[in-house]
Amino acid sequence: MSKLKLGVIGAGRIGKVHIATLVQSVPETEVVALADVNIDGAQQLAAQYGISFVSSDYREIIKHPDVEAVVICSPTDTHARYIVEAAQAGKHIFCEKPVDLSIDVIKNAIAEVKKAGVKLMVGFNRRFDPNFRKVHDMVASGKIGEPSILKITSRDPNPPSPQYIAVSGGMFLDMTIHDFDMARYIAGSEITEVYVKAAVLVDKAIGEAGDVDTAIITLTFANGAIGVIDNSRKAVYGYDQRLEIFGTKGMVTADNNFPDNHRYFTDDGIHGALPLNFFMDRYLDAYSTELKLFCDAIVHDKPVPVGGEDGLMSVAIGLAAKKSVAEGRPVKISEILA
Repeated sequence: MSKLKLGVIGAGRIGKVHIATLVQSVPETEVVALADVNIDGAQQLAAQYGISFVSSDYREIIKHPDVEAVVICSPTDTHARYIVEAAQAGKHIFCEKPVDLSIDVIKNAIAEVKKAGVKLMVGFNRRFDPNFRKVHDMVASGKIGEPSILKITSRDPNPPSPQYIAVSGGMFLDMTIHDFDMARYIAGSEITEVYVKAAVLVDKAIGEAGDVDTAIITLTFANGAIGVIDNSRKAVYGYDQRLEIFGTKGMVTADNNFPDNHRYFTDDGIHGALPLNFFMDRYLDAYSTELKLFCDAIVHDKPVPVGGEDGLMSVAIGLAAKKSVAEGRPVKISEILA
């Protein structure tokens, strides 16, 4: 069987992760083309992984005759445009989140993908973390009965720069967007309303940039369950990623991942390792699995596990969260999608 040929747009941090994953962990694929505006960096990466074609122009990847699918790892404000152009060129698409910060722009991109008859997968990698997938499967199989309460803790080890915040859409659209997708995925139900209490408690520069860095988010689900997400841009002890879901027949939890599981007992306490401190360490397996499933969906013509509509809903919830903070009230997701 011939290998699925991929082109990657973006040779930054996440682009490097995806290229390494494809080359080292997905043997049924071949990365044949790479583009980045930083051509020197792209050429170095291409030489490292044996990628034959390199360009500073993303359009060269989309129109490349050998490329069957495009992996978009470029800045947020390029995602939707690249999706539309790739779809019109008949290429399947994997795109990092978010698709865009505008509901109308996302809807248009989804429509172009459907019109072209290609596949679009959005990179919500946390769904593919082994711990969270196990929780999802247990909930879906009825192990905890009807879900009642979902709790998600999501705290980063360090805040981003104000410059990043200025283009990312803010905490709810660059960080909490993963938690909104996880909430939908784990609860097995759509979020219908959000109510947010937020503050600037980590870095006043974030507030000066117009964003928040600490939040408690209350969720209402269509199936009647309720949920809460707590976010912070800085946890001094590492990358804090936990969840709990409680139902009529029981409860299931997922804890942090650690570099080792040792415990040291002395007369002054019990000591152990801190949680993994970087999202690429914490979710390394998840990045690998999501790309394997994307490629498998193309090769065997199956639905992708996370589609454009999932990308749309998570952005809608993020925009509702921002509106809730601005107006100090609960906001229905239908208000954003109208």
